[in-house]
Formats: sequence, structure tokens, C-alpha cells
Amino acid sequence: MTTVDTSQTQESKPTNCISCNKPLKKLKRYYRDGKYYCTKKCWLKMKKGQQTKEA
Repeated sequence: MTTVDTSQTQESKPTNCISCNKPLKKLKRYYRDGKYYCTKKCWLKMKKGQQTKEA
């Protein structure tokens, strides 16, 4: 019988929102562009911030 290390096969979920650094709850995860946010507002805030940085 072979043992399989599951820690390498599973990706770890982030614990805090990228925008506001609030803890992410299981029911209130908002996933966009490969990143996790706490709400749609935080995602829009980050998106607008990136647009102004590029311009």
C-alpha cells in the first residue's frame, strides 16, 4: 500500500482579502481573476486601483 502526500496536490486557500485584508469566510468568498476577495466592492476597488496605476 502506497501513501500519498495530499499537501502537495491541494492548493491552499488564502485566509485574507487581498484588498482590505479582512478574514475570508467560507460563505463570503468572491473569486475573480485568480484571486479571492471578501466582497464585490473590494474586487471593484482593486480593479479601479489597477486601472489608475496603468494610466
